[in-house]
Amino acid sequence: MSQLPPLNGLRAFDVAGRFLNFRAAADALGVTQGAVAQHVRQLETHLGMPLFERLPKGLAFTSAGRSYHANVAAAFDALRSATDQLKPEPGKVLVSVTPTFAAKWLIPNLPEFSAKHPEIDLRILATEKVSSFHSDGIDLAVRQGKPPFGASLNAHLLFRQEIIAVAAPSLVDGHILPAIPQAISSMAKLHDAHDLWPKFLRSLNVEDKGGRGLRLSQTSLAVDAALFGQGVALVSRFLVAAEIAAGRLIQITPQTLSGELDFFLLAARKPKQNPAIDAVVAWFLERAER
Repeated sequence: MSQLPPLNGLRAFDVAGRFLNFRAAADALGVTQGAVAQHVRQLETHLGMPLFERLPKGLAFTSAGRSYHANVAAAFDALRSATDQLKPEPGKVLVSVTPTFAAKWLIPNLPEFSAKHPEIDLRILATEKVSSFHSDGIDLAVRQGKPPFGASLNAHLLFRQEIIAVAAPSLVDGHILPAIPQAISSMAKLHDAHDLWPKFLRSLNVEDKGGRGLRLSQTSLAVDAALFGQGVALVSRFLVAAEIAAGRLIQITPQTLSGELDFFLLAARKPKQNPAIDAVVAWFLERAER
């Protein structure tokens, strides 16, 4: 800590650099112009180099000052962001979900949530990594898994893992549905990170004769490719229920795959004192049941 520059000097430098004017920085900080100038001089003395050129009508960065200010400003922005996440805000709920869940289920259903709970500021963190309730400041998380999830978490079942094969109507135009296993064997296949096609084809007792197919990193991309008629995708039924109902996708075979990794809504066993979290949990469970 002894190697850190004086924090008052860093703060004065940050604000002065935003305005390039000591008087404007003083007004923003609620101190005198002389105090801002003194803090910046102390910082320059600590660093052993000038950060500003003093001009008759304001300030200009030195080359070193310009690059240093970009890093200092980013550091203060990061501190503000971390503090905002830490501070409890009534009505704010941060939910961590996978990108596929966000794109294919949560975002399409958000208008309904917003209409029902306009007072709640629902924030979505879409990430593949396992989020931490403590370090990431999240309130809820939706993840695939198998209980138990740990003594510190409550797990609410949202959806069973039921994998179905879907394709665009244009891809199966002229085929008799449900497609026979041999027909599926020859269709182009869309692969994602879960790599479920080998298991699905074994359940049909057929080999893959559809070529290499298209390989994508996320299930949501496989669904999008299926919508454009580029192949058959394997996906959890609930993620494409709306597309099937609208006729944009067709389940091409009655065979399904069941797995042990169901979809759960996770919440801290000792939650924050925030009624909005309870309302979000209730909405997730009610919407998933429908």
